[in-house]
Amino acid sequence: QVQLVESGGGLVQAGGSLRLSCAASGSIFSFNAMAWYRQAPGKQRDMVATITRGGMTNYPNSVKGRFSISRDFARNTVYLQMNNLKPEDTAVYYCNTDPRGAWGQGTQVTVSS
Repeated sequence: QVQLVESGGGLVQAGGSLRLSCAASGSIFSFNAMAWYRQAPGKQRDMVATITRGGMTNYPNSVKGRFSISRDFARNTVYLQMNNLKPEDTAVYYCNTDPRGAWGQGTQVTVSS
């Protein structure tokens, strides 16, 4: 089972950008897809971006046009570029595989108004 380590979070003003990284301990090519999720305090963990092995991406309407997922098979790393951030994007962000495996520690993103 691969281990996932998220990084790149931080505090940013509304309208700003952040790029999150998810480094896997093993090959991500073997998985059907990779995904980013987020969980705000008191709320469920929701998917915010997925990318298939073939490169197809999918986003919920809440982030479509602002977030972009990509992956680097050579580095076994998945990225989430987040632009035009809003206070409601504040959450802990996690990545995971498909089929889903163990969760990493996540990375905190805080957007101030």
